[in-house]
Amino acid sequence: MQAITIRDRDAGIDGLTLTDLPYPHAAENDVIVRVHAAGFTPGELDWPATWADRAGRDRTPSVPGHELSGVVAELGYGTTGLTVGQRVFGLTDWARDGSLAEYTAVEARNLAPLPADIDHTVAAALPISGLTAWQGLFVHAGLAAGQTVVVHGAAGGVGSIAVQLAREVGAQVIGTGRSDDRDIAIGLGAQAFVDLEADRLEDIGDVDLVFDVIGGEILMRSTALVRPGGTVVTIAEPPTVQPKDGRAIFFVVEPDRAQLADLAQRVRGGRLTPIVGAVRPLAHTADAFARHRRNPGKTIIQVHEGAGK
Repeated sequence: MQAITIRDRDAGIDGLTLTDLPYPHAAENDVIVRVHAAGFTPGELDWPATWADRAGRDRTPSVPGHELSGVVAELGYGTTGLTVGQRVFGLTDWARDGSLAEYTAVEARNLAPLPADIDHTVAAALPISGLTAWQGLFVHAGLAAGQTVVVHGAAGGVGSIAVQLAREVGAQVIGTGRSDDRDIAIGLGAQAFVDLEADRLEDIGDVDLVFDVIGGEILMRSTALVRPGGTVVTIAEPPTVQPKDGRAIFFVVEPDRAQLADLAQRVRGGRLTPIVGAVRPLAHTADAFARHRRNPGKTIIQVHEGAGK
């Protein structure tokens, strides 16, 4: 089979290569998925798990990408709950070969059934972005109706879903980003928008929650926006400053079949629309990594032709 691999940690994006690899082995409780569409996280080439397994052993050449949508091709020993030929979507393990391949092995519990009326390219934009938004807003921050939330990067893969989920539960949403992101954020349901390059973040006033995907100075300044009892949640880096009389939480998204199924039902019902920024073929993955910031939403890699069905 063909896959995108990387061998040299210092090579960065230039080290991403289309390679022939053996068909993967299905371990106990695994499924082999014929990947139709896959997503990636731009910073994953810097993650330790991209280069070593859970025991710390070198695992290069590594296959990156951790979001996928496809069809079950094979069941490992003891696997239950899924069937060969079934449409599925979800997350691959951080420390195993990922989704930028024609076939990949995934723990069955990390996958959810994919309804027939959701395209694979749309489904591949859901796992990390959707689960991150859901867990940040509701699991870690307990967002409720009537509260006010700032969503940084409101036109991006995670931020765009966070805006929609927050609005659906009745929260007041302030989106942030670059000036080109304003119309997208407002169109998704944000009631206000702050241009991080031209407006003063501090003029927002007190809010109940800040959802951060940027880190650095923006994360530091965001702690001052949170009213007593409020929360900053971030996926960018562990916060070094806590808001006064509040809390700041760093978290890493976790697979969750029930949450994936809920997200899929919201897509089916028209209550949630993942933004697919660009769809590129597997051979163009390196270029997709390089250009991802030029497109709103999530860049998706089409692994098999006809991946939309």
